[in-house]
Amino acid sequence: MSSGDRLLMILHIGFAIFALGPITAATMATPRHIRRGEASVVRNLNRMTRIYGLLTLGIFLFGALLAHGKFDQMWLSASMTLFIVAFVLLFIVERDQRKAIHKIEVAAAEHRAVQAEAARPADTAATTAPTDKPVAGTDVPTGAEKAETPEPKPEPAPKPKPAAEAAKVETGRIATISGVVALIWIVILVLMVWHG
Repeated sequence: MSSGDRLLMILHIGFAIFALGPITAATMATPRHIRRGEASVVRNLNRMTRIYGLLTLGIFLFGALLAHGKFDQMWLSASMTLFIVAFVLLFIVERDQRKAIHKIEVAAAEHRAVQAEAARPADTAATTAPTDKPVAGTDVPTGAEKAETPEPKPEPAPKPKPAAEAAKVETGRIATISGVVALIWIVILVLMVWHG
């Protein structure tokens, strides 16, 4: 093995260690923080997924250079194909992370609006209550007629969805796809060690 090949091997393994570990951890931790409704944490995990996802291209690049154009070997072609599949799946995870962030923020805003509505003073109803003074030209109802007409009850405001419910689809999809991506990385590792 020449010194150039050794350098390519070091870069290939270095990128694999320092890119695959963080991206796997970020994608696997995302569902837990979506369920907790932590938009800022999910935003940071999304940023990590984007950055380390792009760094994984270094693994592919240095691995392809290390192959010296011998792409006819089945294990190498299988590894490269699996890598491309994993990279496409990471795009889906990143997209779902962004959707989950949006849904968490919308659910939090709705929750704050409901809390603000509930915290409003009750004296606003007293200022708009009808007066007992008769209006000119109308009959004044007697006590029995007053008792027959019930006061309208205010309808309760619909409860906002909690963040965990708001992004349930994204949570499941991210958990599933990140597990599949982790398995793909393991299969590629086995192919590299077994045949490399």
